[in-house]
Amino acid sequence: MFSDIKKIRIEDYNYPLPDERIAKYPLQNRDESKLLIYDKGVIQQRLFKDLPSFLDKDSLLVFNNTKVIQARLQFRKKSGANIEIFCLEPIDPVDYALMFQSKGECVWKCMVGNSNKWKEGNIFCVENDSLCAERLSVDGNTSVVRFSWENKDLTFADILDSVGELPIPPYLHRKTEESDKRTYQTVYSKIKGSVAAPTAGLHFTSDLIDRIRKNGVEIAEVTLHVGAGTFQPVKSEEIGAHAMHSETVCIRKSTIVQLREKLGHIVAVGTTSVRTLESLFFVGKRIRQQKTSLNIEQWEPYDDLNEESTPYESLTAILEYMTYNQMEELHFSTQIIIVPGYSFKIVKDIITNFHQPQSTLLLLVSAYLKGDWRKIYDYALANDFRFLSYGDSNFLKM
Repeated sequence: MFSDIKKIRIEDYNYPLPDERIAKYPLQNRDESKLLIYDKGVIQQRLFKDLPSFLDKDSLLVFNNTKVIQARLQFRKKSGANIEIFCLEPIDPVDYALMFQSKGECVWKCMVGNSNKWKEGNIFCVENDSLCAERLSVDGNTSVVRFSWENKDLTFADILDSVGELPIPPYLHRKTEESDKRTYQTVYSKIKGSVAAPTAGLHFTSDLIDRIRKNGVEIAEVTLHVGAGTFQPVKSEEIGAHAMHSETVCIRKSTIVQLREKLGHIVAVGTTSVRTLESLFFVGKRIRQQKTSLNIEQWEPYDDLNEESTPYESLTAILEYMTYNQMEELHFSTQIIIVPGYSFKIVKDIITNFHQPQSTLLLLVSAYLKGDWRKIYDYALANDFRFLSYGDSNFLKM
């Protein structure tokens, strides 16, 4: 069966998406967006502000509290050639919190635009010529870049806030605007590190979250820093040849306690929360198998489809591991890919946006719906729903 999963044809997950159906800007009021509710095959249409009425009162709503950084930087060579550097993930220091507090210099894994114009030598930032970039190495379409700056009182977070540009999705086909700094962040974003927003969360307002809490629904937060790979198209004919990107996760011990208590009632807000929560099951499995690394590989969930462990046992193993090692936070990376044939372990319901054709995100939705995704997307297209990051959303219940 594993070999059959790898033979999934990406062209079977295509649908017509006219450019005019892609929302280029968000609505003025976040929670006035449309909400498609799919409840065991039955579809109805509401507004997102109606969500509290459809959440079971014993639910645990899980948000990804990552914050998008102004990761795009413009540099210029002495010859006049413009070079764009897109920060992907920290290398030295590797910890995100330490990276953003770095003073004087730091090293990042980056994508470089107009890369062939930068053969050697240092280049300097267009907005602040005291910020220098030096390319240390090249690996495929990424580079290792050392940044250095003269004012040693400034942290790298200060640098990005000063001269960086927020990287909105490429399919919006427009430049970042000042309003995006506010609208392309969730209202609960806290931990800097993403280069793309967990967009299902963009529909929530502080007032809506208060209403949800008053209805008795609990809320928990996880952190998965969304990488640029979230926009990477599947170029292979079969999904087995697609290399999934890896992303960094951080979860507090108290959150894992909540998750264990609420198994069977967990609602994931966004595909990043889904991937985080489902990865936990396999982290627990690794701990029980006494493996040294907790990092989850792409096809790991499909190695043993007759898994005997339960989600409760996996979460318990994580808690015991954290207690033994006196850890309040669990850190790991995940490369998990969720495609049809996957059996969900932790997540019960999903709130998500409408995703690009032939994307791994659409495969995840299809996996959850057991193939019934076309019914939802056909309805959304026929009823003027807005698509992708700034578009409308759906609440999936199985």
